[in-house]
Parts: sequence; structure tokens; C-alpha cells
Amino acid sequence: MRSAFHLRLPSLLPVLLLLLLSSSLSYRPRGALAAQFDVGVILDRKTWIGKISRTCMIMAVEDFYKANPDYTTRLSLHWRDTDNSSISAASAALDLLKNVRVQAIIGPQTSTQAKFVAILGDKAQVPIISFSATSPTTSSSQNPYFIRTAWNDSSQAQAIASLVEAFGWREVVPVYEDSEYGASIVPHLIDALQEVGANVPNRSMIPLSATADRRLVLAELQKLNQSRTRVFVVHMSYSLAFRLFSTAQEAGMMGEGYVWITTYGLTDLVDLQGPAAARIMRGALGIRPYVRNTTKHQVFKARWRRRYHQESVNDNVTEPTVYGLWAYDTVWSLAMAAEAVRASSSSPFTWSNVTNSSTDLGRLGSSPTGPTLRELILNTTLVDGMSGRFEIVEDGQVLQSRAFEILNVADDGWRRVGFWTPTHGASRHMNKATALRVVEWPGGGTKPPKGWEWPTAGNKLIVGVPVKPGFPQFVTANNSVPDGYCIKVFEAVLSQLPYHVPIQYEIYKDNHGESNGTYDDLVYQVFLQKYDAVVGDVTIRANRSLYVDFTLPFTVSGVSMVVPIRDERRKDAWTFMNPLTPNLWFASGAAFVFTGLVVWFLEHRINVNFNPGRASNQIGTVFYFSFSTLVFAHQEKVLSNLARVVVVIWLFVVLILQSSYTASLTSMLTVQQLQPTVSDVDQLVRDGSKVGYLKDSFMPGLLKRLKFNESQLIAYESPQEYHDALLNGSVAAIVDEIPYLKVFLSKYCDKFTMVGTIDKTSGLGFAFPKGSPLVPDVSRAILNVTETNKTKDLENMLYGNTSCPDKDPDMTSSRLTFNSFWGLFLISGATSFSALILHLVFFLYEHRHGLQDGRWRSILGWLATLAKLYSQTDSCADAPEKAKPQDGTATGDIPSSPYLDSGWQTPSSISNHANGYLGSEDDTGTPPEEEETPGREISEQTQGSPSFAEMLRR
Repeated sequence: MRSAFHLRLPSLLPVLLLLLLSSSLSYRPRGALAAQFDVGVILDRKTWIGKISRTCMIMAVEDFYKANPDYTTRLSLHWRDTDNSSISAASAALDLLKNVRVQAIIGPQTSTQAKFVAILGDKAQVPIISFSATSPTTSSSQNPYFIRTAWNDSSQAQAIASLVEAFGWREVVPVYEDSEYGASIVPHLIDALQEVGANVPNRSMIPLSATADRRLVLAELQKLNQSRTRVFVVHMSYSLAFRLFSTAQEAGMMGEGYVWITTYGLTDLVDLQGPAAARIMRGALGIRPYVRNTTKHQVFKARWRRRYHQESVNDNVTEPTVYGLWAYDTVWSLAMAAEAVRASSSSPFTWSNVTNSSTDLGRLGSSPTGPTLRELILNTTLVDGMSGRFEIVEDGQVLQSRAFEILNVADDGWRRVGFWTPTHGASRHMNKATALRVVEWPGGGTKPPKGWEWPTAGNKLIVGVPVKPGFPQFVTANNSVPDGYCIKVFEAVLSQLPYHVPIQYEIYKDNHGESNGTYDDLVYQVFLQKYDAVVGDVTIRANRSLYVDFTLPFTVSGVSMVVPIRDERRKDAWTFMNPLTPNLWFASGAAFVFTGLVVWFLEHRINVNFNPGRASNQIGTVFYFSFSTLVFAHQEKVLSNLARVVVVIWLFVVLILQSSYTASLTSMLTVQQLQPTVSDVDQLVRDGSKVGYLKDSFMPGLLKRLKFNESQLIAYESPQEYHDALLNGSVAAIVDEIPYLKVFLSKYCDKFTMVGTIDKTSGLGFAFPKGSPLVPDVSRAILNVTETNKTKDLENMLYGNTSCPDKDPDMTSSRLTFNSFWGLFLISGATSFSALILHLVFFLYEHRHGLQDGRWRSILGWLATLAKLYSQTDSCADAPEKAKPQDGTATGDIPSSPYLDSGWQTPSSISNHANGYLGSEDDTGTPPEEEETPGREISEQTQGSPSFAEMLRR
């Protein structure tokens, strides 16, 4: 068998060679005639991103041309492995451009390297496409041929800020590496945090050398631990971040009360390092771009896992990161653009414009396909890319889907607790606003940390206290131990906080024990970080709020002035005129005259008491009757019902006037009427009066805005100086805040009074640094204290229990004005006028026949006749008899009769009126027919009764 085989083998070799040759000539692989499109790739294969993305790009080339076998171009990837330095990346790029003449470069890996390589790309007109250089400082606006296929780092700033806002944290400290990549996100992060009301009190920058030196990381962590902030945002490379978290765990900073948030550059650290990273980062929060877990994505991850582990056997990485997915889509977009370039031009991919310069940069030349390739890449869109929709926008970076998933590190790795979208912010669901899922925080608790701790490392709250020699009721310092109203309120507020805050007071004084500056200077010390707070009688002002944050006020607000008071009583010969104002005197006199005239018109034709004869006597009767009603001394009896109504209403008005006048005059003569010497601040400005204020306060600026001159302002330091200056006339008023003036008046309320409100202030408050987390807690505690009796007790201690007489000008007796009585005058006048109109109507109706006589040709004649008729005594009037009766009564006396006394007419007189007589009696003074035939009297009374109209007239 063996010999046979050896005999046949030589004879078979020519046949086998012929078959192999013929098969090689007949077989031509797809793409063998395709044009080669050279692409450089610059990666650091010692890093996770470098190894993962390399596998993704190799798979991308294979998958692309497998899906597009008829394409006439084929990408040829030229790999260059670099370290983390920018020089190595620039050298690799220069080699690719000069020696390989690549049409595009994918990479480099870091933002610092990309900045150098982008300059070379601009020089050679070769697109530099980076899927991992996320720093916002490198952009196509500066380097036109730089294209970013990753999300800009600034895009995650709003997501982190929304996460901070969701948990109500007020202070955040960025922790980042000292590099272009680390520092570039900080400005965007600060802006986003400020938009949600969070402050960045300081920053922590860790050098890159700390990766190998644990002591550098520990020193930075100790600084962080000494501050009160407990919310940290970490943005750095994988290796440095792993060192940071492992050191933080050893330092006890991964326990309860701490919050760690990682940017999406670090969120994959748990996937890369496995349980080791999950153990040291347990409780941390992280964000990363959201990629839908589709079937296509799952199949790719399984393929990638098998391919990656063939090349990196010892790695425990289970799936590609988002950077690997971006690298995959980058290759696809470049392959599509390369095919489009070949379709648009039949010329080979050769460089031109190569010069004989002495430098490598000068001999680079430029790529002929660069401008076209750049435009095609910018217009490339992958609707269903491996990372989702892959589309590059005009600014040279990939379009961001603006959706992040929020992850929480647990024992078994990451677990999703929610999403972030621009529409709903941080939410459990992507399509609606809901609360995030329960988070497991460092230390194992599920209650969100408050984000800060005070104090730390045994530190105390350093509280600045002003020197207040003039008003010790507010603040006083004996042997550097402050006391007073403000100190007691502050300590009562601290007792309401849910945590203990040890404090240390420091008096703001110089070597002589006096104030070391104004209150503005004291508040500014908080901004300079000399004090952690200022407690005292510090007014909340707009200019001060630019440097500090104030709590809610704990006192009343406002600026007023104190002026002397004087007794304005007048007890001279004309004091009786003071109760009524001139308008009321005039209105009363006019009403008296008008009422008297109306009664005269109603009575003078039927009542002899109002028709004494001559005109002068009648005028005297009018005035006598009307003014005698003032003291109810009128003797004239009115006969007509209309007059009686007028007189009754008028007497009611007189009663009210008389009572009010008596009360007001009594008050003026007996009550002490204290009035301020100055009514308002404008009077002080007009008169050029001097004004006092409290030294070291903000009053000078306020008074100058009110148009006071500098020469009008005098500073004082104590209530006693206020008192002396007002009494001796050095100043016309003291302008100060209401709390100080109330303290002053508690001692000198018998001589001075507070007048008006000059300006509105927010009251006294406690000052803290900008963004201090203590401000909302202290403000809530102030509300709790003010709602209890503790505040009343402290105010009684401040103002005392001194009771002062009422000196309010509005409460003292004042003159009576017409406005208080015009309603009464209106009723009386309307009644009198109505009675007069009715009387005239009845009169005209009674004399209608005489006034309709045709002899009166003119209006004047008609009016003369009317006046003559009205001036005549009514023939039916009840007038007393002029003749002396036989019984010896005086002439004109009216015999006693219940009818006459009551103002009603007797039956006989009614009958006589009907006959046209005056109703006289006989010689005996007795109505003759009254004695003889009483039955006839009743009959005549019934038959001769006056009509209703006549009764109203009478």
C-alpha cells in the first residue's frame, strides 16, 4: 500500500496543480475589483474604549459589505496604536496622512488628542471623525474637518441638574480630572445647576498622576469631607475613577449621607470591572445615553461578545459600551460616504498639491476627496443604527436623541431607576412625569440624603455679631458673650432644627472694642468666608442680598420717623366756633333761614302769629322762629299739617346738631389734643429741617434718595441722644426702622410720637452664604418660632410693658364737618321743599277761577295778582279776637278751647269760614249756637267739615 502510494503521488501532482490553478483563475471574491478607500484609525488599545471599539469597527466593516456586496469601494482600516499623550496621537496622524495618504481618520480617542489631530486634518483637508472625544471645547466651529459622532459632554449637564432638582439638593461639588476632558464639562454643569437653584460652592480637581498615587486622591477627599456639601458629580477616566471610589470607600465616604453621581463616561465602569467596581460604587447614581434594547441590538451584542473574547481572553467584559456602538455606526456612515464619493468621481483616490517643503507639515498636501467626503458624512443618516438613529447635524456632531437612562449601582451591577427627557425631566417613565424608582443610597438606606452635613470634622458655625452700643436691647456683647433679642431669637430658631448645629460667636469689633465697620461691611464678611453667618439687627436689603442669602424676617418691617408732640388746645374767646367747620356753619345757617321761610309761607295766611303786619315784623318773625328752634324756645304754634311736618323734621335735625356740637366742644375743652409737630417727610424736605438717624445704618442713602442734603443729616448712637436732640431742637425728626423707634418710644412715649411710614423694608433677618442649605431650614424654623408664644415673650422683653397714652392724631377729637351731616340737611330740605310745592299747588287750585279771569293779559299782571292774593289773610284763618271780651280777658286772647289749643277749628268757626267771616265770638265770649242747640252743632260740624286738601293746606 505504501509503495503504491509513493508510485502514484508523483503522477498526481501535476493534476492537483492544474486544478488549483484553474480554480484560482475561475474564483474572484466579491470586491476584488473594488477601489480601496484608505482610512486611518488611532486608538489606545490598552484602554477599555480602545479594545472594545476596535472589535466593533472590524465587525462594522464586515457587516457593511456583507449587507452591500455590490459596492465599488471598500474601506481599508490602517490601525495606529497610541498611548494617552497628544504627541503620540499627532505622530500617528502625521504618519497616516504623509505615508499612507488616508482619506479620513477615525479617532483619536481622547479630547486632548483630538484637538491636535484636528489641526492636521484642517491642514490636509481630511475629515477627523471621533466617536469618543466628547469635550465641548473641540468642535467643528474651530476645526471645520473635525466631526464628532458621540454626544457632546454638555448634553448631560441638564440631565444631572434635573436629577439634583428631583431630590432637592442645594449644593453640588464637581469632582473631575485635571485635563481638557475633565474641565470642559464644568462650566456647562454649573450653568445647568444654577438654573435649578443649586449652588457650586467649590470644585475638586484631581491630577492624572493620582491614578498611581493614592495619597493625592486621599488629600482631595479629605478636603471634600471637611466641607458641608455631600453631593458629588464625578467626571474622569475609568482608571482614575476606580482609584477615586476605592479610596473614598476606605475613607468612609461611601456611607450614609453621601451622594455620588457619575457622568456617562463612567457609567459603564461597572460593566467593565464587574463585581469589583459594583462593590466600591454601591449606591452611586449614573446616567448614560439611552439605547433601545431591540432584537438587532441583542444579536449584535452576542456576536460581539464571542468576537471580543477571542481577542481578549482574560477580560470579563460582557457587552459593548455606548462608545463601541458609536464606533460601529461611525464606520457605517464613513463607508456610505466613501461609496458616494466614488460614484461622484471616477478619478482615483490620490493626493495632490504636494510641495517640497522642508517640514513634514509642509509636504502634506491636501486630499482631493476631503471636502466632498466631509459634506457627504455630514449628510449621512442611519435611521436604524446600532446606537439608534444616527444622524450628523450641521455643527459637525451627531444628533443627540436627548434621552438618558438613570442607573443605580447595586450589588449585582446597574439597575435602572428612571429616565431623563427634555419634556418630563427625571422620571420613572420616559413618556410621562412620575417619581423615580426607589434608590439604594450609599450605606444601604433608601431615604434620600439631604445633601449636606453640618458640622464636619468638629468644626463649628462661625457667627459674626455686630457691636450695638446704642440699642443693647437688640444685641449686646459682654466679655465677648453676645446677648439680646436677636441672639435669643436665633438660639430659639436653632433649637427648632432637626439636627444639632454647634456655633461660635465672634464680635465684629476693632482693637478698641468698637464696631469694625458698617453693617454692609459686616455682611460682606460672609461673602469673604470669614463668617459662616451674621446674627444681629441686620436689615434685609437688596444690595446686601447680592452677596449673601437672608432668611425670612423675624421682626416687623418698615422705616418711620419720630417727632415731638404738642397740645393744640385753644381756649380763647372764640373756642366755641371750633366744633364746626366753616362749611358746616354756613350750611346750618342756610338751613335755619330756609326752614323759617318755608314755615312762614305755609302759615302767614292762616296764622296771625306769622303775619304780624309790616314786612319788617314778618321778617323778624321768620328769623326768630327758625333760630329759636335751636334751643327749642319757639312759642309760635303752627296750624297747617304741612308746616307741622316741616317743623318736626327740622327739630330732629336741630337735635342732632345740638348734641354733636355739645359733645365736640366738651371734648375740645377737656380732652388733651396732642398733635405731631411734623406731619410727613416732605414737610421736612421743604423746610430744610435737620434729621437724625442711627449711626452705621443704611439711613443716609435712603434719606438722600428722598432729596435730603448731606448737611441736613446728623448721626446719633443711642435713644438718649435721640431724646436730647429732639427736645433741644437740634433735629426736627428722627428717621429709623420701626423696631428701634418702638424701643425709643417705650421710654419716651409721653413726649414723642411715630408718624407715617417713609419706606418699606423686609425687616431683620439672619445672613448666610449664597446657596447655603441652612437658609431654608432656618426660615422654616423662624416660622415655627413666630407661631408660638415664645416670640411674644421676646418682644415683651424688647419693648417692655410700658403703656403710653393714645397720641394718634386720628384718635383725638376733631371738628365736625359738613360731610357728617349732609344727609340730615338733605332730608330736611327735601321735606320743606315738598311741603312748599304742595302748598302752592293747593293755593293755585283754590284760586283757579280768579287767576283764569281774562282781564289779566300779561304774565307780569298774572304774577302781581297772584302775589296780591297770597299776601292777603285767608278769610278762613283762625285768628284771635282783637276786641276785648266782656269777661275782662285781654284783647286778642283766645278763650280756652280744646279745639284751638290743638290747632283744630271749632265747628262754629268752620261754619263761619264757609260764610266768609273770621269766626268771631259774641259779647259773652261764647258761641251762641253752641249753647242753644247742641244737636245743630253736631249737624253743622258734620256738614261743614273741611275737605282733605284743605286739611293738608291747614
